[in-house]
Amino acid sequence: MANLKLTDVEKTYAGAVNVLNDINLDIRQGELIVFVGPSGCGKSTLLRMIAGLEKITGGTLEIDGQVVNDMPPAMRGIAMVFQSYALYPHMTVRENMQFALKIAKKPQSEIDAAVDRAAKMLQLDPYLDRLPKALSGGQRQRVAIGRSIVRDPKVYLFDEPLSNLDAALRVATRIEIAQLKEQMPDSTMIYVTHDQVEAMTLATRIVVLANKGVAQVGPPLELYERPNSEFVAQFIGSPSMNLLPGEITGTGQQTTIKMKNGGVAVSDYPSTEADMGQAVNVGVRPEDFLETDGDYIFDGKVNITEALGEVTLLYFESQGGADPVIGKLPGIHADLRGKNVKLGATPDKVHVFHNGTSLLYR
Repeated sequence: MANLKLTDVEKTYAGAVNVLNDINLDIRQGELIVFVGPSGCGKSTLLRMIAGLEKITGGTLEIDGQVVNDMPPAMRGIAMVFQSYALYPHMTVRENMQFALKIAKKPQSEIDAAVDRAAKMLQLDPYLDRLPKALSGGQRQRVAIGRSIVRDPKVYLFDEPLSNLDAALRVATRIEIAQLKEQMPDSTMIYVTHDQVEAMTLATRIVVLANKGVAQVGPPLELYERPNSEFVAQFIGSPSMNLLPGEITGTGQQTTIKMKNGGVAVSDYPSTEADMGQAVNVGVRPEDFLETDGDYIFDGKVNITEALGEVTLLYFESQGGADPVIGKLPGIHADLRGKNVKLGATPDKVHVFHNGTSLLYR
């Protein structure tokens, strides 16, 4: 198993189109790192650069202290799982899993032991003599993962492995990947996804990519609870964090903000006298809003309600072309449609951003 270090890594196509800049990451042995970001931000490109399928045009990539920029993919000790499974349709599950080891001319006893171990780990024992066409999508993805496990690589790379599965299979396979990681605690894994649930539930740390670089790196709950920018705040979490304009009117260990709509917000984010009068955005996640009859942060008319059983989503009428405010209240509140509702939040759930940056990270 391995440590990875990316130092000032860049990717430029055709000498002019720059897609990644100044990527600096230390990935420790045993971590499951998840790359997330908007479409086109370079998640898969960065993964392919680590695999050696894309050339690094600047900076260095080290695996266990060795620079591997110019090392062929087969020599890096990396196994990659693609979203398309990439199984040989004419080979059985056993033959698919054996293939790379046979090409490497490993002894048959070693091949059999590796396949049996991976099959048991992934609960593929009953399917070893079946062809891929006789398997479900989730089973095929497990075979693709098993084909990687038998090689005993230094690093596992997953490129959106669950995106071709339906919702129920995605949940089941995600749980299987989490259990697999528990069985292989020293394995280093890098996982690309656009699914926030996968990122939040699987990752040791999440790497948020944006604007050709790294926006923030940290454990899932740290990014959720302490985003360093408006971008990360709105990208992590669904529905997105609400951002509401206001002005700082009180400073200290707690910050008081007069809201543009007439309400007042109090945040545990500290501020100084120099912040007095600054225009800011107050961020509150939909699930952190509380219905109130007293002091409020937001006051508006509910346009649409979505009762999901355990919670109800409230979509408020848009004001001045801004994105509609969304609240998420526990229980069923379909009766609130068309009514004016006041929402507040406890100070520890109120985020404050100035010029797009969190006050906590100035």
